[in-house]
Amino acid sequence: MAVGAGLLALAGGAYGVARETSAFAVTRVEVVGAPTHVRAQVRQAVAPLRGGSLLSLDGAALLRRVDALPTVVASGYDRAFPHTLRITVVPEQPVAVVRQGSKSWLASARGRVMTPLAPRAAERLPRVWIPRSTPVMVGRFLPVAHAGVVTRSLALARRFPAHIVLAALKRDGLVFRLRSGLELRLGEPTDIRLKLAIATRALPDLPGGVTYLDVSVPGRPVAGNNPQVSGGD
Repeated sequence: MAVGAGLLALAGGAYGVARETSAFAVTRVEVVGAPTHVRAQVRQAVAPLRGGSLLSLDGAALLRRVDALPTVVASGYDRAFPHTLRITVVPEQPVAVVRQGSKSWLASARGRVMTPLAPRAAERLPRVWIPRSTPVMVGRFLPVAHAGVVTRSLALARRFPAHIVLAALKRDGLVFRLRSGLELRLGEPTDIRLKLAIATRALPDLPGGVTYLDVSVPGRPVAGNNPQVSGGD
């Protein structure tokens, strides 16, 4: 028992010494699971941890630091001894450009504001216009009543075969305007996958001159000609 206690004390002492020395100092940060620009942001965010010991690393504080980045959904970490801190990242997925007057921001599938943009940047992403009174802050989530619902719906439309150029939530429901000029009316922002599947099957069979396709009632899609289609940016 005395020998065991001695060994335990020795191990504890060695651990304490290792925590305070450079034996396990962080000299390399490895980031996986994210695109290049997000990896760079993560490395910059954790730069103050370089030189600290892997043994004394505060894991909870590390994750809070990384998860606070507007381009990150969640993260995890691993101590790769002797000197590497490995961080795994689940990145935000951009789905739209939010417009407010002359200002633009990149928005994620969860409705999170990721970064400011030039008005003409990310041209392949749909535009979502919001009122000037809507508060917008990088890292925060868009109000559900405005762009939040729209961006979440666009996240479900990433495999939709037609190019969506504009999305809006109006009094009569969710509307996507396609590059062809067709207005796709989805009604209440529910059952989005089902409505888009119906629209996907209907689009190739639409006659010429049709300006809208209404799938707000999934079992009864309606197509027609309406000169008052949505405007663009």
